[in-house]
Amino acid sequence: VVLWFVLIIAIISVLGIETSSFIALFTGAGMAIGMAMSGTLGNFAGGVMILVLKPYRVGDYIEAQGEEGTVVNIGLFTTTLHTVDKRVIYIPNSSISTSVIDNYSTSAMRRVDWTVKVEYGTEPEAVRKTLIDIMSADSRISKENKPVVFLTELSDSSVIFSARAWVKNEDYWDVKFDINEKIYTELPRRGICFPYPQLDVTIKK
Repeated sequence: VVLWFVLIIAIISVLGIETSSFIALFTGAGMAIGMAMSGTLGNFAGGVMILVLKPYRVGDYIEAQGEEGTVVNIGLFTTTLHTVDKRVIYIPNSSISTSVIDNYSTSAMRRVDWTVKVEYGTEPEAVRKTLIDIMSADSRISKENKPVVFLTELSDSSVIFSARAWVKNEDYWDVKFDINEKIYTELPRRGICFPYPQLDVTIKK
């Protein structure tokens, strides 16, 4: 295209026709086309960078641009994700290539966290022992990196504990949901109650 343009300008110049107006016209048209295609070219450049640097691959579970899911396709212009609730998301490569990408598939293990709120007056050691027993009983939870429980916060209406364990990537969601249910059923059996929001109101006559 460039060579054809140079040839046409040369022929016009040889014929004695003023070429400055033609050059200005073609320059303006080129700038307009470039501005119109800037987004597309940016996506193309981002796609090339992703394919070369490989921050993620097809099959990886990633989080980027506020979305997370399994990568099913890396195109020249967009990256396609399948979410856990079966949505299909297309993210422009220009934005994902310059954003923070959390690739959960690069490591074989992944940490699972649970936040557990109990009533004030509950013995911390009883809560810690119950949560450790629940996690240790699950064979999918790593025995090398043992589960841990911390008292993390004293909030307005509850005492907040954080439980952590390590599992294989493919077991993450199953373990998280299963332990959630066991926490809900097992703690009340051991006399540990979940709190309700409380507010003390003083009435002055």
